[in-house]
Amino acid sequence: MSDNLVSRFLRYVRVDTQSDETSTAFPSTPGQLVLLELLKQELSELGAADVQMTRHGYVMASIPANTRKRRVPTVAFLAHVDTAPDCSGKNVKPIVHRKYNGRVIKFPDKPGLTLDPATSPELRTAIGKDIVTASGTTLLGSDDKSGVAVIMTLVERLLRETKRKHGLIRVCFTPDEEIGRGVDKLDLRMLGADVAYTLDGGSPGEICWETFSGDAAEVIIDGITTHTMEAKAKGMVNAAYLAGKLLAALPR
Repeated sequence: MSDNLVSRFLRYVRVDTQSDETSTAFPSTPGQLVLLELLKQELSELGAADVQMTRHGYVMASIPANTRKRRVPTVAFLAHVDTAPDCSGKNVKPIVHRKYNGRVIKFPDKPGLTLDPATSPELRTAIGKDIVTASGTTLLGSDDKSGVAVIMTLVERLLRETKRKHGLIRVCFTPDEEIGRGVDKLDLRMLGADVAYTLDGGSPGEICWETFSGDAAEVIIDGITTHTMEAKAKGMVNAAYLAGKLLAALPR
C-alpha cells in the first residue's frame, strides 16, 4: 500500500460516520457530512474540476479528459462514506500490522477477541503484507472508507501522471449506503456517466456486475374472534402455525 493511500485511510476511519436507519434526515447522521466536507476540500486541493456537494450530501468531481480521441465513454467511480450501524464507529483506533506474519491477530482493547487464519483463511493470502484492524471495541470502517481512499489516491495520481490517457472521469461519494438509501437522491444526470463502478468489493480484482434485490413486506394474519371453548370445534388454527407455513413456502 502506498503511504498516501494508507494515511488517507487512517484519517478517514477516525471520523465517526455511522448511518442511522431511524433518522429521517439525509444524510442520516451529521458525522457523514463532516467527512463529505473534508473530501470536497481535498478534491479541490488536489486540483479536481467541477467539485461540488449537493444539498443531499453527494460529493462529485471530475478529472478532465486528456485524450484527443472522440466518443470516449465517461466513467464514474463511487464509494460510500457511511459505516454500518451494527457496531460502534466512535473513537476508532486503527492499528497497522506491518508485514503480517501469518499468526493470530489479537486486539488490545478486547482480550480474547482474535483474527485467526484457521477461521479466516483469507488471512493466509496477506502474509508479508500490511493489515489494518481496529482495536477491538469498534468497527474499522474499511467498508467503504478503503474505497474512498482508493478513489482519492486515483484522483491524485491521474491529475499528476498525465501520460496515462483517459476520457472524462467522474468521482462520487455517497451517504447512507448501509441503511439502503445510498442512491435514493443521486441525480444521475448530474453524475453524467456512461458507466459507473462502485469500489466496495472484496478481493482485489473482483468485479460484481449483478446482485439480488431485497424487499421488505409486512404480513398480518387476521382471524375470527370466538370463544376458546367453541374455537377447537370450529377448526381453530394457530396464527403462528399459519405464519410458519407461509415462511416454509418461500423459495430458499
